[in-house]
Amino acid sequence: MKKAVIIVTSLFFTLIMQAQDRTQPKPGAAPKININKPETFKLQNGLTVMVVENHKLPRVSFSLSTDNTPYAEGTKKGVDNLTSALVGNGTLKTPKDKFNEEIDFLGAEINFYSSGASASGLSKYAKRILELMAEGSLSPNFTQEELDKEKEKLIEGLKTEEKSVAAVAGRVENVLAFGINHPNGEYISEQTIKNVTLEDVKLNYNSYFVPENAYLVIIGDVKFKEIKALVESLFSSWPKATAPKLTYSDPKNVQFTQINFVDMPNAVQSEISVVNTTNLKLSDADYFPVIVMNQVLGGDFNSYLNMNLREAHGWTYGARSGIGANKYSAVKFKANSQVRNAVTDSAVVEFLKEIKRIRTELVDAENLKNVKAGYVGKFVMQIEKPQTIAQYALNIQKEGLPADFYENYIKNINAVTAEDVMRVANKYIQADNLRVVITGKASETLIGLESLKIPMFFFDKYGNPVEKPVVSKPIPEGVTPKMIFENYIKAVGGEKAISKVKTVLTLAKGSIQGTELEMITKATSSNKFSSELKGMGMTFMKQVVNEKEGYMTVQGQKKPIEGQDLKEMQSQAHPFFELNLMKNLNTKLVAVESINGNDAYAVQVERTTLYYDVKSGYRVCAKMESEANGQKNTQVIFYDNYIDIKGLKFPYTLKMDMQGQELEFATTDVKINEGVQDSDFQ
Repeated sequence: MKKAVIIVTSLFFTLIMQAQDRTQPKPGAAPKININKPETFKLQNGLTVMVVENHKLPRVSFSLSTDNTPYAEGTKKGVDNLTSALVGNGTLKTPKDKFNEEIDFLGAEINFYSSGASASGLSKYAKRILELMAEGSLSPNFTQEELDKEKEKLIEGLKTEEKSVAAVAGRVENVLAFGINHPNGEYISEQTIKNVTLEDVKLNYNSYFVPENAYLVIIGDVKFKEIKALVESLFSSWPKATAPKLTYSDPKNVQFTQINFVDMPNAVQSEISVVNTTNLKLSDADYFPVIVMNQVLGGDFNSYLNMNLREAHGWTYGARSGIGANKYSAVKFKANSQVRNAVTDSAVVEFLKEIKRIRTELVDAENLKNVKAGYVGKFVMQIEKPQTIAQYALNIQKEGLPADFYENYIKNINAVTAEDVMRVANKYIQADNLRVVITGKASETLIGLESLKIPMFFFDKYGNPVEKPVVSKPIPEGVTPKMIFENYIKAVGGEKAISKVKTVLTLAKGSIQGTELEMITKATSSNKFSSELKGMGMTFMKQVVNEKEGYMTVQGQKKPIEGQDLKEMQSQAHPFFELNLMKNLNTKLVAVESINGNDAYAVQVERTTLYYDVKSGYRVCAKMESEANGQKNTQVIFYDNYIDIKGLKFPYTLKMDMQGQELEFATTDVKINEGVQDSDFQ
């Protein structure tokens, strides 16, 4: 089943990416901007209310938010997450089930957070929707039972993330950039979650959910006078209070540019982030030059980074950059991408090259013109939306911006010069003080990275300094691929039990980017194979291989599988294809590597590398190199949770990593010698 899973899911993912990467048309000349202002009033407790009337549709939305200074949670990191999860789980007046039933009856959507709430629905129910939102926000019912449930969910989510290269990369990046004691640098752990008590949740809510610097934005089919009276009746009782105002020293950038490396043996590609911290607010004079500079460097499809790493070299599906703006604390400049292990060192060189380019060369006039036009076009597309009007008004209030900030937005964008771009690139991108944070597979990347002669330091998955990882282990003398395959056959049930298997039918379920998938695979001892991937009530792809031919159908288009592809797939069509591989003289034991923390033999078979756990003998991973649309790709599948079915063991958990997209299939059923017919392979 391995080969088909890799190919089918890879093609499905490729189709999604192609749709996302279509070049957008350039916008025309921007109109003069005249942004409507919301009607505003303020309650005595400090709550500011903004109302944007819009009667085009019979709908209304409410958004309540607090504007507090960031704060570190220390040994109880996660208390804010848990507070968010518990607010809205019933109130002091209404039980949870009854509360949720009424929301459903109204056809409304109401969400609660530790920092506010949001709600939307038909305007004829506006009064009741706002009443429910106010009740859930101001009278939450915190219980130990619900806290325990939410803790379990949070801990389970953390366990899932531990093997995610992207999740680990993001955590370490923030720890190194800001420091573990900074609000932006600390992270949730199982222990910090367990440290949180019900009293901590109540204290968090009472301390930070307060009306001072709170904003209620109302948009839609409402009348100002009526909604004003309703808000006053519902929120005037919110006790006036001030949230703690904490300050933190700005993090320091490194003294010299360096590589900070995190070894993830299961990584099929490297997460690269080039980072430094800086300070930038929306109200700063440099704000507009900075956002234009970032668009040139990595904020646009045609940016320096994307055109280099993706278009020129084909190393990635996208390279990008970004820089935040925050009135309370330091922010990150970050340029990042995900690239194949083999080109990690080359990608670092190109990242630094493009950063040097924007700091030392004036951007081409035509390029700058197009970048500004594209940015202005996106801005213009948003300004007619009521949500945008409200958000802009909220930004003006929160950030202390001039009243005409957004009326002058286009003028300020167009005023940015090539010299401005170079100036702010030198000010906000610290070329001599950059962290190049790389999370990847040391055994496949370190030699190349060390050749760059950039100082390198090593960290674990939590940002703690560690020694340089051991990237290669000696292959035990006398071990051969044939022996490894024999051990696998023994581990899954033995050749005698396997000889009784004529067919295997496997059913599995998974999802990708929110789409529920069903995978049906069939294999025979006579080397026939079929795989079908279904979703949204249709077949995305189907693949069939028999002793003579093979084909793949994608979106109704049939394509033959030929040559080396057909030969490889026929050899691996057997339910236990290691029986075939024992006779293959072209297999090679290439390494002993760590897979999910355990040593595994890496056996190369043509373009595929198979990994077998040294102790258990199970096949735990398969990696296949391929090329599609001019880009070299690596698709990997991890096998886990072997379960006994009629004396034979099958992996019930299959996890794929394809260009950074993680996909997990859970096997729901395995049928031996039933459910498969010869017609399935025609």
